[in-house]
Amino acid sequence: MILQLLLGTFVWLLVGSLFLTLWQTTKAGIVHLKKLHQVPCSRCVFFTGDYRLKCTVNPLTAMSEEAIDCRDFEPSLNTSTCSGCRKPMTDELKYPLTKNLFKIF
Repeated sequence: MILQLLLGTFVWLLVGSLFLTLWQTTKAGIVHLKKLHQVPCSRCVFFTGDYRLKCTVNPLTAMSEEAIDCRDFEPSLNTSTCSGCRKPMTDELKYPLTKNLFKIF
């Protein structure tokens, strides 16, 4: 009787520690993913999108956690493809201000 009680308690402690470990691992994974989503490389002018040379300025730190505070980051304003669907963008979408500038002159 005592052996069964001790064995049952031990099993429940193992199950509880399993769930605690899974919870802590999930929380750590979410924190890590949030940090990786701060990497600005894909929105930079110097980002090539090629796996062989990801960045022309800092190729060793591109797409890593070290690139989060990159001092060479320049936001890419004119992209030739839509980042969502990878279809070519029209000139109106690429250069929205030029249409209005020509109306002034």
